[in-house]
Amino acid sequence: MYAFTYERPATQADALKLAQAGGKLLAGGQTLLASMKLRLAAPEQIVDLGAIAALKGIRREGNAVMIGAMTRHCDVAESAELGAAIPALARLAGGIGDRQVRARGTLGGSVANNDPAADYPAALLALGATVLTDRREIAADDFFQGLFATALEEGELITAVRFPIPKRAAYVKFVQPASRFALIGVFVAQTDAGVRAAVTGGGNGVFRQGAFEQALSADFRPEAIAAIATDAGEMSSDLHGSAEYRAHLAGVMAQRAVAQALA
Repeated sequence: MYAFTYERPATQADALKLAQAGGKLLAGGQTLLASMKLRLAAPEQIVDLGAIAALKGIRREGNAVMIGAMTRHCDVAESAELGAAIPALARLAGGIGDRQVRARGTLGGSVANNDPAADYPAALLALGATVLTDRREIAADDFFQGLFATALEEGELITAVRFPIPKRAAYVKFVQPASRFALIGVFVAQTDAGVRAAVTGGGNGVFRQGAFEQALSADFRPEAIAAIATDAGEMSSDLHGSAEYRAHLAGVMAQRAVAQALA
């Protein structure tokens, strides 16, 4: 790595002061530290958020679950309260990476990074979640803006994510075995307002599949979307799978997600 200074503030206010002065925020470090090791990133100052207790925790608020930005994947996966309210989200967290990644990675770090194959963005988009920051609240539909791009402004800090509790939901992904990222992942959620379906791993970022949503809102069964094709032109292609293969997987994973939600 290039040389840098390291800060570990105990309060959110102190962290924000350091960030506004140019410090780079560090959550779980699962992407940032790897980039620094490869000298693809060279922040002069690291601001570690790990000591800020106010940014951690899971609690139910009415018909929603609030999860602090610095809550680790393993804590999301093992939360009894979340498992009772949104079991699909707890299972999603339990399938991220491996034990080491889940013990360090955080919800806020993953959401802020917005990797195009990450799992959490699909959950936020399908559940209609809201990202809370030190400045405002941002709907998931407005938050994700493409490849590693979000609505966050410079120095803005995610403090929590609010997830509405659906009637039923499920997330199924086809795992890329080396990285454990989603080659394709589909999160389907049925609410009183209808169905939302989000696809990750397929293109420049997570996106909603409107054709799935329309069909499933009328008939929430796997058979309702069996004949719906996803446009391969929206998909990426690499050594792990072609755009056509990913488009096919989107339909298969969506059907499996619906079947799992019904079960």
